[in-house]
Amino acid sequence: MSDPYEEIVNGQRVLRLPLRKRHEEILSRLHRRVAGATASLVSTKLLAPRTRIEVSFENVFCPDLALVTSATDKVWLVAEVISSDDHHADTVDKKGVYEELKLPRLWMIDPRYDNVEVYHGTSYGLTLKRVLAGRELLTEGLLPGFQIAIHELFAGSPTGEPGRYDF
Repeated sequence: MSDPYEEIVNGQRVLRLPLRKRHEEILSRLHRRVAGATASLVSTKLLAPRTRIEVSFENVFCPDLALVTSATDKVWLVAEVISSDDHHADTVDKKGVYEELKLPRLWMIDPRYDNVEVYHGTSYGLTLKRVLAGRELLTEGLLPGFQIAIHELFAGSPTGEPGRYDF
């Protein structure tokens, strides 16, 4: 489990609870795969997990994964691994802020359902492009060579009880 951390969402301080083992395993797999795809790119930097980012005056987030352009440090892709303890902050509040800021790419990774929602920024806001599950591949055209099968991303550690996971 990780340490608790704080974010500011719409001007309100939000204490994020320590993240559970499965959450951290999913993030670690994703981070390693994205790091491999960005290693040779000079235009993109992968930030450390949960790097504090001031996305606006009233919003300071610590996204699970963030890619920024090297020239401007502008965030262009965020991945949030949803926690069952406080999913509202990611799936509603932060997503709304990302939409207002016209974030180009957002991945909402949900261990509750072992799926990934892929959003693209458009002139109308964030648009859901795909919901991926099972053996489908998460890819990104702006990350040449990046792909991960959803079942690999969510391969995980059961709590020992059938059908129950520690996330």
